[in-house]
Amino acid sequence: MTYSAFKLIHLLAVILWVGGMLFAHCFLRPAAARLEPPQRLALMNAVLGPFLNAVLAAVVLILATGAAMIGQEAAQAARSGGAFFMPRGWTVMAAGALVMTVIYAYIRAVLYPRLRGAVAAADWPRGGQAMAGIRRWVGINLLLGLAIVAAVFLL
Repeated sequence: MTYSAFKLIHLLAVILWVGGMLFAHCFLRPAAARLEPPQRLALMNAVLGPFLNAVLAAVVLILATGAAMIGQEAAQAARSGGAFFMPRGWTVMAAGALVMTVIYAYIRAVLYPRLRGAVAAADWPRGGQAMAGIRRWVGINLLLGLAIVAAVFLL
């Protein structure tokens, strides 16, 4: 696959992840806040399941295409007899992606199962606690994602 194709897949996966967090955090959550806890938590549970699955695919694609693009650039530098020095923006992007991935894994493996279990048990206070944790970590990941995008263009 060519560098341009990797870059397109990479960008589309980033748009899905960061754009999805922006939509959920800034638009879906405030609208859902108007609902009573049983309806609100059931809605967020139903939305987050498929979204977290889509983000899993996006994370895999982001990490794989990012590594492939770095590898292609390093190989090209080696073939031409030069040295490869990763641009600062790429370093920020790679490190940030790893931090965001860890946060995503925590949401998916710890917080979302708590929400899912609370909704199944109709334990609305416990569901609210789980959702508050999800909201907090999605907000942090959203800020990180936006900062990484800005850094890539500014560095």
